[in-house]
Amino acid sequence: MRIFLGTDHAGFELKEHLKAVLGDAAVDCGAAAYDADDDYPSYCIDAATRAVAEGAFAVVIGGSGNGEQIAANKVPGARAALCWSVEIARLAREHNDANVCSLGARFLTFEEAEAIVRAFVGTAFSGDERHVRRIAQVTAYEATRSA
Repeated sequence: MRIFLGTDHAGFELKEHLKAVLGDAAVDCGAAAYDADDDYPSYCIDAATRAVAEGAFAVVIGGSGNGEQIAANKVPGARAALCWSVEIARLAREHNDANVCSLGARFLTFEEAEAIVRAFVGTAFSGDERHVRRIAQVTAYEATRSA
């Protein structure tokens, strides 16, 4: 499975680390170089869009991960979760069938981020009826903009 990575300058070093760790599974959606004046939305939206289209995962990275999560969640079909621990990453997958993991590079070591990403991509959605029902409600709203 491919994992699409998107970041701005704040997460650039972490993205490069994860790219090396993930090897051939990693697809770099930018930024291609460190630029202190770049903006995260286009990179995160690209990573989320490509992940949704392929039924894959994306990891978006920024200083806090908040803006990156917000940008990724604008993509229809993206379910981005801000993950700051292995447990949160697992719950995002098990309960929310999240397909985008958002990381705050200023708050995680490379090792912590690596463990979070491994937990995220290595955890299956539980498929429990209550979670399926809730995701369907969000998906319906996304399609109709009516609650």
